[in-house]
Amino acid sequence: MASSTNNILKLLLLLPALSLSRTWALYSSHSSSSCYSSSSSSSTYSSSSSSSSSSSSSTSYSSYSYSSSCSSSTTSPDYSEYFANIESICKTTPYPEVCLETLKLSISTATSPNNTAYYLHYTLKTAINDSRKLSTLLPNAGISNNIIEKQRGTIQDCTELHQITLSSLQRSVSQNNDVPINKRKLADARAYLSAALTNKITCLESLDSASGPLKPALLKSINDTFKHVSNSLSILSSQNGQNNSQDDQNNRHLMDVGVPTWISKKLERRTRLLESEYDPSKVLLTVAADGTGNFTTITDAINFAPNNSNDQTEIYVKQGVYEENVVIPSYKLNIFLRGDGTDATIITGNRSVVDGWTTFSSATLAVSGEGFLARDIRIENKAGREKHQAVALRVNADFVALYKCSIIGYEDTLYVHSFRQFYRECDIRGTIDFIFGNAAVVFQSCDIVSRTPMAGQFTVITAQSRNSPDETTGISFQYCNISAEEDLHSSVKSYLGRPWRMYSRTVYLVSYIDNFIDPAGWMQWSNDDNQGLDTLYYGEYDNEGPGSSTVDRVTWSGYHIMDIIDTFNFTVSQFITGVDWLKKSIIPCEFWLN
Repeated sequence: MASSTNNILKLLLLLPALSLSRTWALYSSHSSSSCYSSSSSSSTYSSSSSSSSSSSSSTSYSSYSYSSSCSSSTTSPDYSEYFANIESICKTTPYPEVCLETLKLSISTATSPNNTAYYLHYTLKTAINDSRKLSTLLPNAGISNNIIEKQRGTIQDCTELHQITLSSLQRSVSQNNDVPINKRKLADARAYLSAALTNKITCLESLDSASGPLKPALLKSINDTFKHVSNSLSILSSQNGQNNSQDDQNNRHLMDVGVPTWISKKLERRTRLLESEYDPSKVLLTVAADGTGNFTTITDAINFAPNNSNDQTEIYVKQGVYEENVVIPSYKLNIFLRGDGTDATIITGNRSVVDGWTTFSSATLAVSGEGFLARDIRIENKAGREKHQAVALRVNADFVALYKCSIIGYEDTLYVHSFRQFYRECDIRGTIDFIFGNAAVVFQSCDIVSRTPMAGQFTVITAQSRNSPDETTGISFQYCNISAEEDLHSSVKSYLGRPWRMYSRTVYLVSYIDNFIDPAGWMQWSNDDNQGLDTLYYGEYDNEGPGSSTVDRVTWSGYHIMDIIDTFNFTVSQFITGVDWLKKSIIPCEFWLN
C-alpha cells in the first residue's frame, strides 16, 4: 500500500507536465493495484494557437480506452465518464487546453467529480491559487525600478484591482457550494467574475506605458491567472444553459435569473418610490468646509468611518466647494454621502491623462466600496477639454446607486468600471465617451447632455467595453433625456455610442433623443475599425424626439430595433438584480418598463 501511495503522489506531481496524448495511469486509493491503458489510437489535443477565443482554436478529441482487468480483487473506478464530461465542458471555454490541463487533475484528487458544479469549483480554486502567486509579484513592482511608471498610479491601480479580484474569486466560490447552483447566487457569481476580467484589462492598460525588468514576468502572471478566470466564467454561464452571447440576444431569450416569488404584483407591474427627506437625527458624520462640522474634508470623514461595516455610515456634506480627490476604498462598505444639492455641495478635481495620471486614477471621486450611495452632490473634473481623459466619477464596486447628482466633465466623465450600478435623476455631461466602462448599469430619468468638444472632434455618449459574450455587463438608458448644451455646433457630429470592445452592449429605452444625434445613431470605434460590428449589441426601443428616428440608423448585424420582449433583459430587476438591493435604498426606482 505504501508503494502505491508513493506512486500516486509522484503522479500528481508529474501530471501538469504531461500532455493528453500520453498514457495516464490512475490508481485507486481503495486497491493495492489498479490499471489503466490507452488504446493504440491515443486521445490527442491540439491547438493551432493560444488565442483567447475558442473559435480561433483548432481542437481534436478522441475517446480514451480504459482497462479494468487488474490483479486486485477490487476493481478501479471507471473514469471514462469523467474524462468525457471534462472534454465536453472544456471545448466551449475560451482556453480549452488550459481547462483540460486543470480539470484532469481534479479527477485524481476528487472522490466523485460527476457534476459541472464540481469542475467549476475546481477552476475557481485554481484561479485563486494563481492570483495569490500574483500577489507576491505586485509588492516588488515599486522596488528598485522593477516597474517604471510613465503615468502615475499604474502600480497602485493594479494592486487595488488585484485585491478586488481576489475577493471576487473567493466570493464566487462561496456562491457556488450548492448543487444545483441557486439562480440568484449564479447571477452574483457571474457579476463577480465579469468584474474580475474587467480588472485584468484595466491593469494591463495601465501597464502598457510602463517599463522595467519585472514587466514581462508580471504580464505573464496576469495573463496566465486570468485564463482560469475566463474559463470559470464560461463554465458558470453554462450552468443554466444560458450564455449571454449575441445569438441569445437575437433569439430574444430571457435571462434565466428568475423573479423572486416574494415580489408583490404591484412591484411586478411598477415599483414603489422611496423618497426620504433629510433627517438630522440619522446623520453620523458631518463635513463642513467652514469648520462647523466634524470634519472639514470628505476624505477625513471617509477615513474615520468604520471598516467593513454591514451598517450604513451616513456622511452629511454641507454646502461648499471641496477641492479634493476622494477615494472610497474597498474596505469602506455602505457609505452614504448626502449633500445640500448639486449647486451647493460640490466636489472638484483636475487630474487628467495629459498631466500624467492613468485614466483609472484620474477620478475626482473614486468608489471601490460596495453599497455606496450618494444624493444631492455635484462631482466634477475641471481639467478641461484639452486635457483629454479626465474622470469625474469612477465606480468599481457592487450595488452602487446615485440619486439627484451631477457628474460633470469632458472626455471620460463617468467611468462605470465594473459590477452593478444604478443612477436615478442624475445630470451627466461630457464630450467624448463620457459614459464608459464595463459595469452592468441602468440610468433612469437622467439628463444625458453632450458638450462642445475641441475643434475637429465629434461627441459620443457611450463607449461600453464588454469583452466576452459571457460577461453580464452593459449600459441601459430608461426614460432619459438625451440632449446637448446650447453652444454645441450643428457641424459637430454626435452619436449614441461606439464599441470600445468586441461585445459592447448599450440600449436606449423609452427615452427622448434630441436632434443633435447623427441619423446613423452609432459609430465605429474609428473610421477604419470594424471591431465588434457583428458581435456587439446596440438597441433602441420606443424612443421619442427628433433624433430618435431609426430609418437611417446603421445597418450592422449587431444593431437592433427592439420590441418589449427584448427589453426585459435590460430592466433593473433582470439586468442588475435591483429588486434585491435597491428596494432597501432611499432611491426611487422602476424595476420593470411600463
